[in-house]
Amino acid sequence: MSPRDIPLQSPIEDKIRWADQAHQGLAASLLADRRVADLLGRLAGALERSRAIATRTGMGEICRACERERGGSCCGAGIEDRYDGRLLLINRLLGVELPERRLLQARCFFLGETGCLLPARHVICVNFLCENLARSIDQARLAELREKEGVELEALFRLHDRLTVLMGDDG
Repeated sequence: MSPRDIPLQSPIEDKIRWADQAHQGLAASLLADRRVADLLGRLAGALERSRAIATRTGMGEICRACERERGGSCCGAGIEDRYDGRLLLINRLLGVELPERRLLQARCFFLGETGCLLPARHVICVNFLCENLARSIDQARLAELREKEGVELEALFRLHDRLTVLMGDDG
């Protein structure tokens, strides 16, 4: 099954199934490609650095409190529809087991009890910053986080593009 067979508007379960099948059948050959291996390593490092800064800013606690006290809204159902099969495949290549079902009703398919289950997230998920977060986080730390997220997104874009080339389709 090609990503071309799974339009962006397909149910997320179909995209997850495709990513799992692609991972099972192609992971070894994809990881043997030096550019994929390099980009995956760069992405993993960038994810680690941006998550460390996000943790120091207290973003996780701020978001969890908002979810508990205000009912949240950032990670609502439907956000997962923006994810394509290759982005999910990248998460599989990073060692993530994709969920089989939505854990929290009326929330993004990938939102778990402690936050997002995916290390490699869609650009909208990385870039979104609500007013509460923007007011609560020290501006110097926020600038540092945004710089690290830029590195993360560049590595993710390049890896996604490389997978598109190697897999021989424009999905």
